[in-house]
Amino acid sequence: MAMMRLRREDPRVVGSFRLHRRLGAGGMGVVYLGSDRRGQRVALKVIRPDLAEDPEFRSRFAREVSAARRIRGGCTARLVAADLETDRPWFATQYVPGPSLHDKVNEGGPLPPSQVASIGAALAEGLVAVHEAGVVHRDLKPSNILLSPKGPRIIDFGIAWATGASTLTHVGTAVGSPGFLAPEQVRGALVTPATDVFALGATLAYAATADSPFGQGSSEVMLYRVVHEEPHLQGVHAALAPLIQACLVKSPEERPSTLQLSLRLKEIAAREARGLPDAAPLAGAPGASGAAGQGAVAPSGTGAPRRRPQGERPRGRSAEEYARQHTERGERVERDSAGGSPSAPRASTPRTGARARGGGDRPSRPSGKRPASRAGATGARPGTRNAAGRRPGANRRLLRQRLVVFVTVTLLVALGIAAAQGCQGPSRGLGTPHPAPPAAPTSPSPLHADDD
Repeated sequence: MAMMRLRREDPRVVGSFRLHRRLGAGGMGVVYLGSDRRGQRVALKVIRPDLAEDPEFRSRFAREVSAARRIRGGCTARLVAADLETDRPWFATQYVPGPSLHDKVNEGGPLPPSQVASIGAALAEGLVAVHEAGVVHRDLKPSNILLSPKGPRIIDFGIAWATGASTLTHVGTAVGSPGFLAPEQVRGALVTPATDVFALGATLAYAATADSPFGQGSSEVMLYRVVHEEPHLQGVHAALAPLIQACLVKSPEERPSTLQLSLRLKEIAAREARGLPDAAPLAGAPGASGAAGQGAVAPSGTGAPRRRPQGERPRGRSAEEYARQHTERGERVERDSAGGSPSAPRASTPRTGARARGGGDRPSRPSGKRPASRAGATGARPGTRNAAGRRPGANRRLLRQRLVVFVTVTLLVALGIAAAQGCQGPSRGLGTPHPAPPAAPTSPSPLHADDD
């Protein structure tokens, strides 16, 4: 904020504050930079000598002090002290370092969309606190907004009035700044929080284009345009133009609320800062659609990656890896519980094996109850092949070896029995049975056998 030296006619001490510099002058008086005995810096406003005797200006000044006392929060400069009974009434607020929005844009040009949205969100949130206190600012404009390091601050409640009040002076006389007044102010109608919403829209349009949305001209021309003409928003970023247009509608009832503005402008500021495309307009507006949250499952057919819900089996190539992991886990459980003893193959082995190989994009699930052990259902290790194309595991090799031994022993026993029966076959004829052969001698001799 630009500071000027004190002039000869300026006071040096007001109340308990020592004055150091001039911060500016307005229609009601001069604003000084001062400090108290503890070193706290304040912005101290003193009414001009020629207006101090005017009851109307004293009344307006008293309303400004009353409004500043009623507002809570960090959106405005905090009231420190005031004296309304002295010859030149004054009040002091917390000093806010930083330029006004008017000076910032006038010196550096239009602000980027993300900064405009960020400032607008803070101002809308501040207006929520102002309106909750039952106050309407009535003169919100770029020169009454200070850009402090902690965020924008609203100042100068000199013409603030209670919600539902009319103009401060005569009927049909508008008090405020042409180009930022609402149509109802120009007509002398009742003011409401929507009056400040109109001024906020015009202020954001100025920040985005470095010009008033109703152009330039005399006060009469500007007031006529506010009432009868549409605002010019060429040059306003596409993400902000619909919202500012909604603030500048002629009917107060059709303007969005300050809370809606705050939420929407915060969203725009975040998206513009990250370089993302703009989302939907205000909630409830025609065609509005909420942005999909991060991690949400995309609808089918959109081509976006789909997050697999918990408990759903994978498909395609992932199915094979899924089956291998559970097969290894099942074999470890079986070896630990059965000590390496073989387990009988289950009827679901071919079905599970087919699932382990992966059947394209559609998994095949066994009907009925799931087997208690996946090792008994699969019995295959990664990289092996079973009867349908995979080599058996260790448990199946042991089972096959025992089966081979059993079959071999059985065949040998059967061959032995067959051989024994075959030895008796030649001594029998096809007719009547022969009498039993004589008993063999006790010690047969090979010679006797040859003789017979």
